[in-house]
Amino acid sequence: MVHIKTKEGASLWIALLAAVIVAVGMTLLDVVWWITLCTSVGVFVVVALAALFIIRKYVAYKLKPIYSIVLSRDVHTNEIFSELKDKRVENIGEELTAWADTNDREIARLKEAECFRKQYLGNVAHELKTPIFNIQGYISTLLDGGLEDELINRKYLERAEKSIDRLINIVNDLDTISKLESSMNKLNLEKFDVVALAKEIAEQAEMEADKKGIKITVKGAENLPSPFWVLADKHYIGQVFVNLIINSVRYGKEGGMTRIHFRDMLDKILVEVEDNGSGIGKEDLPRVFERFYRTDKGRSREQGGTGLGLAIVKHIVEAHGERITVRSEPGVGSTFSFTLKKVNLQEIK
Repeated sequence: MVHIKTKEGASLWIALLAAVIVAVGMTLLDVVWWITLCTSVGVFVVVALAALFIIRKYVAYKLKPIYSIVLSRDVHTNEIFSELKDKRVENIGEELTAWADTNDREIARLKEAECFRKQYLGNVAHELKTPIFNIQGYISTLLDGGLEDELINRKYLERAEKSIDRLINIVNDLDTISKLESSMNKLNLEKFDVVALAKEIAEQAEMEADKKGIKITVKGAENLPSPFWVLADKHYIGQVFVNLIINSVRYGKEGGMTRIHFRDMLDKILVEVEDNGSGIGKEDLPRVFERFYRTDKGRSREQGGTGLGLAIVKHIVEAHGERITVRSEPGVGSTFSFTLKKVNLQEIK
């Protein structure tokens, strides 16, 4: 059996076959022997050169992987295909598996994002619809003759104003979350006394707390120096205190309390806002920081909340590279805890 191991060998065999065919044909036609010989040699040379060119340009580079394996060692056909399978098929299989896993994860992520988008837009529409319809109803009543009735005109205007205030609060909260998520509003880090800030916010909330007889206290740990310096965005941290304190008052018991504690955690200060209000059930705890999520939907809307307060708190705390947690028990109360970077007195000086 003839073994062809090179491109040149293959082209010579093709040329020889062509020359033999030409020679046999011319012999059968009784052509003079020397003309037959010259023609056969010419055909051999031309076909050999043409075959070599074609093999090199269009065939050799495609067969190179198999060709190199054949020449590397004396192996049987089964071994050759086995090695090709190892080097080609298994690698392709691994790549396809990895691609499929990545693709499945990406599809799952996109589905989750789409579901969240739909739910979010639905919640926004629902929250905006209530005050808008209220305003529309009050104004329609006034235009239909209520404006001349002194018994109802002022009352309806005041109600419309409350709905407008609620609408403005929702829009402002949405704008705040949008800026925090898109990093459009960068944090303005500065050193300030966090306890003094908490006391300032607590004083602003006293009027609403007094309506329910709730007492707000702010107390720092005895082992912390006074003032208690942190490095954070004072404006945003003030908003965190506003949302947490207002929430504790809104859902607090009549005659209850709201306590703000500060604890030394080496390089951080732990802030805790505690109340003895209605508390949060276990099934609701994992979702309290979601936008528009309400543990008591009816009461929340009656009390005027936007459903975005805790979501904003979470975004602000995480924008500082910190975490916020909550522990709660129905009928006992809730405690929201977060940390801030502490500033040493040496750094202040």
